[in-house]
Amino acid sequence: MNVFVLNTGRCGSTTFIRACEHMENYSAGHETRIHLTGTARLDYPEDHIEADNRLCWMLGRLDERYADDAFYVHLYRDREQTASSFARRADFGIMQAWRQGVLLGGEEAVPSLELARDYVDAVESNIRLFLKDKTHRREVRLEQASEDFARFWQAIGARGDLDAALAEWRVRHNASLPAES
Repeated sequence: MNVFVLNTGRCGSTTFIRACEHMENYSAGHETRIHLTGTARLDYPEDHIEADNRLCWMLGRLDERYADDAFYVHLYRDREQTASSFARRADFGIMQAWRQGVLLGGEEAVPSLELARDYVDAVESNIRLFLKDKTHRREVRLEQASEDFARFWQAIGARGDLDAALAEWRVRHNASLPAES
C-alpha cells in the first residue's frame, strides 16, 4: 500500500521521511517526482511513502489514481510556527508562487507573515477536505511527532528499527534560518 504525507511544508516532512527510511517493508522519499508531469507525476512504486507538499495541488489526481486504496497522513505543525517559517522564505519557492502566481501579485504591501498564514490556511483546508472520506488516514502533529509517528508505524504494519526512526524526530532536518532581529 502506498502512503502519502500531505502537508503545507515547513512542518517536518523531511524528518518524517528520514524516520520512514528505517522501515524495511516500505521505500520512502521526499519530493521524488516533483519535476514530472501528467500520469508520471503520481506513478510511485508500490509500498512507497512519499512526502511532498506539492501534492496538495494535485489532490484531484491523487484521488483519481489512488482513491481510498492508499494510506494518507496529514502532517502538520502549529499554524503560527509554520507561517513564521514560511515568512522567512517569502521571496522564493511556494511563497513567491503564492503571491505572484496564485494571488496574481497580491497586494505587495501584505506582510510576509500574513501572506504565509493565508497560504497555510488554504493548504490545510484543501487537505482536510480531501481526507474527509478517506478511511486509511492518520494525523501526525510535529509537536507530538514521536507519539503520533509510533501510532502511524503500527497502523501501516511497518517493520524495521522503530527506535532509530523515533530518534530522527530529535534531529532538526531542513530547518529555516532564525528570523533576523
